[in-house]
Amino acid sequence: MERTGGWLFRWRSFLPVILVPIALYVAYLDDAFPAFNDPCWRATCLGVGCLGLIIRAFTIAYVPKGTSGRNTSEGQVAVTLNSTGMYGYMRHPLYTGNYFMWLGVVMLAGSLLFAIAVSAVFWVYYTLIAMTEERYLREKFGQEYLDWAADIPAFFPRTLKWHSPGVFFSFRNVLKREYNGAYAMVVSFSAIDFAHSLRTNFSSEIHFTEALSPFMQYFLLSSTCFFLGLRFVKKRTKFLDVEGREYT
Repeated sequence: MERTGGWLFRWRSFLPVILVPIALYVAYLDDAFPAFNDPCWRATCLGVGCLGLIIRAFTIAYVPKGTSGRNTSEGQVAVTLNSTGMYGYMRHPLYTGNYFMWLGVVMLAGSLLFAIAVSAVFWVYYTLIAMTEERYLREKFGQEYLDWAADIPAFFPRTLKWHSPGVFFSFRNVLKREYNGAYAMVVSFSAIDFAHSLRTNFSSEIHFTEALSPFMQYFLLSSTCFFLGLRFVKKRTKFLDVEGREYT
């Protein structure tokens, strides 16, 4: 199981993307949840996705330099143990954030059975990855890790008591690290909306721009502009670099 988790760890940034074509197919087939174009339902789905973004943002904003990050082929890297901030609530807040981000997309697809199945698969998937990470941390930090992990649940907090990380909230660090994931979520929402529109307008000729709802058109356009702007700033300037807050 840990060997499987090690393989999943190396590819954890890409495997959830497999959900998108499946969700598109589910959205094209039928609706079991409320109507996809119901503003309240869309707001609920977007709210669930944004909850995941917020969890990830508060995690990234407080991590100091030298903690584990987006390691892939080189394996796991950690100089210090994260035990405060969001890590004072749960051992794997980034995975909890990922789950809610993708759950919002899956909910908009419109199948209760699909949402339940994805939830089950996600927690098996992240549990396997967590086993690999926690074995590494036990070997790296020993008793320090065991003392912290004994009182902290893996994915859902038992208490809302905040443990200050001792560093300031870095919004620039959030922008630098999270703009790709946030934009991927927006594109996924738009794609699901497009699949729904194709189904409901299958017998009529519709222009490409009419296949997306006006809200999704503006949402996607503004997000694309924001994404391209941030990408340019990250690649061509040092504005998003924060001293002492970079991590691998």
